[in-house]
Amino acid sequence: MNRSKQAGMGKKAIVVLLVGLTLASVRISEAQQPAKLPKIGWLEARSAAQAPGRNLFERQFRELGYVEGKNIAFEYRYADDKLDSTPGPSR
Repeated sequence: MNRSKQAGMGKKAIVVLLVGLTLASVRISEAQQPAKLPKIGWLEARSAAQAPGRNLFERQFRELGYVEGKNIAFEYRYADDKLDSTPGPSR
């Protein structure tokens, strides 16, 4: 092989290596876990049908710039008027 062919193969090897590294870095960045969202809990003694405050609660957060699923998560729990099934205060 002459020098020009060797130089051409060296350049091809570098290009292939750079493309491989680029693809590997894209794959690694896709594998990152999404950031955890802050979670707001709502505990209601009544049933979901009897709890009209939920819509107001969510609307107030939206007015502050929070969007459920994007930068905040809400978690709702209802006791359905069965207060004996809810945990008591922790001491």
